[in-house]
Amino acid sequence: GGVQDEAAFESCKEICIEMGTYFQAQDDYLDCFGDPEVIGKIGTDIEDNKCGWLICKGLEKMTDAQKQIIQENYGKKDAECVAKIKAVYREINVEQDFKDYENDSYKKLQGLIDSQTFVPGDVYKKLLKKIYKRQK
Repeated sequence: GGVQDEAAFESCKEICIEMGTYFQAQDDYLDCFGDPEVIGKIGTDIEDNKCGWLICKGLEKMTDAQKQIIQENYGKKDAECVAKIKAVYREINVEQDFKDYENDSYKKLQGLIDSQTFVPGDVYKKLLKKIYKRQK
């Protein structure tokens, strides 16, 4: 049983890893910037000290002063600390970084899906349609 064609397996793996990475980055974005009324919860990634997409991307472009604010406030269950983290995120425009990543990831996935012939493209495209620009 299972897939015997190594190329088919690698193609599927590449698409699924890219889609899963995109989904997780999107989940991290929604945890911070999503509307709690829409996503059905109040995000706590900052308070829980999670190493998510936003903090990793943000650290790439923060100044030393901004990194100091992160160091002093990230991972604390305090609304003021969370507000300071989100203020840094806004200063460095990490929301736009995510939107750019989302668009790039979508284009990359479309290309990967269109270039493979092992699985009907609609199988992947239906899944991608469900997650692309989701709000919850």
